[in-house]
Formats: sequence, C-alpha cells, structure tokens
Amino acid sequence: MDFTPDDTQSEITSLAAQVLGKADEPADQWRALADAGLLALPLPADLGGDGLGVEHVAPVLTEVGRAAAAVPAYAVLALGILPIEALGTPAQRAEFLPPAAAGESILTAALHEPSAPLTSIPGTSGAAADGAWAVTGVKTHVPYAAEATRILTPIALPGGTGVALVDPRADGVEVLPAYNATGTPEYTVRFDGAKVSEADFLRDRTAGHALQTLHRYALAGALALGDGLLAGALALTAQHVGERTQFGRPLATFQAVAQQIADVYVASRTVHLAALSAVWRLASDLDADTELDIAAYWLTEEAPSALAICHHLHGGVGVDRTYPLHRYSSAVKDLGRAVGGAAHRLGRLGERVAG
Repeated sequence: MDFTPDDTQSEITSLAAQVLGKADEPADQWRALADAGLLALPLPADLGGDGLGVEHVAPVLTEVGRAAAAVPAYAVLALGILPIEALGTPAQRAEFLPPAAAGESILTAALHEPSAPLTSIPGTSGAAADGAWAVTGVKTHVPYAAEATRILTPIALPGGTGVALVDPRADGVEVLPAYNATGTPEYTVRFDGAKVSEADFLRDRTAGHALQTLHRYALAGALALGDGLLAGALALTAQHVGERTQFGRPLATFQAVAQQIADVYVASRTVHLAALSAVWRLASDLDADTELDIAAYWLTEEAPSALAICHHLHGGVGVDRTYPLHRYSSAVKDLGRAVGGAAHRLGRLGERVAG
C-alpha cells in the first residue's frame, strides 16, 4: 500500500488550506469552500461536479479540522452528499446534491438514538399508512437538523432497515435544540407519525446496505476530520512551546515538555495512518469495516488525552477563548461523541474479535 497523496489529492489539500486561511468567520469559510468547488468534488459531471470519491473528499475534511473551522462540512459531505451520490435515485441526486455542493443548502444524518450510538437496529420505526410510511421514534445528536433540507434517517421497516430523506419541517417532525462542546447547531429530532413515501428512501443494493454505507461514510469523514484536528492542535502547541520562554530558554528545550509533545505527535501520526488506511480501503471497494472500527477507536481513545496535553503545555493561554486551542479540544469532544465514544468503539472491536 502506498498512501502518498496523488496529484489531485495534493491540489485539493493545498486549495482547501488556502481558502480556509483567507477567511476567519465560519460563514465566509463555508462560502469560500463552495466557491472553490470543494463541496462539489463527489458530484458527477452532469451535476456540475468532478466525479471524485471519498479519498478526495477526505483531504477537504482534514483541512477543515486542521483549521478548526466551525462549518458544516462533516454533515454535508460525509453524512449527506457522499451517501446520496452512492445510493440516491436520479431524482434525489438531481434535487439535493447541486444546492448542497453550492453551499446553498445543508444535508445531514440522524445516526444516533438514546443510548444507542450509530445503531444498526433502529428503534425509530415506520408503519404502513395510506400508501406511505408513518415514522415514529427519537434521534439524538443530529448536527444541523433544523438548518437541513433533508435528514438521512435510518428507519426500521417490516422488511428490514431503510434510510429515508426526511424533511425536518414536515408534519410530525419536532426538532429540539441540544447542547454540545463547540456550540455548533445540534438537535434531538422526534418523529410522531411523520409521513415518508417510497420515493424518499435511498436504494438498498442488499438488505441493510444503505445503512451500512451511511455508517461507513460517517466514520470515514469523522476520521479525516479528527486527523486534521489533531494535526492542527499539534502544530499550534509545537509553535507555542518553541516560542514561549521560561528561565531564558524556550519551553521546547525542557525534557519534560519535549516528552509530552512527542506523545501528542505519536497520537497524531497513529490516527493519521489509521485514517488513511481505512479511507483507502473504502475508496478501493475493499472490506473497510475492521479498519474503520480500529481507526475510530484510536481517535476516540487518543485524541482527548492528546488535547489535554496540548492544554497543559499552553498553560493559562490554552483556556483563553480568544486563543484557538479551545476550538480543537471542543471539536474533538463532539467528534468522539459522533462516533460513539471510546468504550463503544472498543466494544465493536471486541464483537469483531469474538465473531
């Protein structure tokens, strides 16, 4: 395996870093990403895109993480555009993908239920009613639900599990604000007889395939974003300890400081390699589930402690809201929750080992 970025990936990385660096406000950064065509990468040419895959979307999310930009890139790209492009009907793709790629609308997904992160057996269910499905249940930790055009929603049906594109403004859908560490929009969504039609469902190639695909893209996107967050926090901390002096010497020259920043470096490189491996297998149409689970565990286990070290090495300035480090640590907390947390990820790995 050669994980060296190809020319296209390198150009995407450079362009994403450039446009994110030119703006400070999230709204301006989001507009810049859309104007640069970086949200349209996965769209086919007939919808105004470049026809690229998850391996080319991942660098965009990594740079969003490296800049700790509070934009809905993870929701729109990993939870929306990629799964709809892979499994959406022609009508769904034509209606929802171009506006999202232009930065004019938001797509998201409802992956979690109470005490059931990334559940593969949804408690949210659909019952046949007047030629449609009446959906009942609760989804938690849904990013940008109120702002979204559609929410990709896993639903248990009599014949199996489907993923429907649900309008958050439809009758029977209640969107309730929730709290997170970054302060970005997040919601609990309650369904009470909300109607969805057969035309609202993504296409399943086999039973449960749509939900599995949604989960894979969600994990791959989270890993790419987390890779960038760790790399950005490491760079910020390395710069600080290299410039900050005590007793006439830079902090980085003290052995204890050097050892701690080395621990952050190891964590960052471990997550980077694990994320690259998982995304590569997913992009190559290989079985990526084990690699995704391993990488997600490393992210949830190592990233929070690495960010704690970064805060420690910064001292008081690390908790100053005018200094950017809190954006990285808050985003890591929310991202860890988005993939279920370390205990959940370790449990998934244990289930794989046990068969």
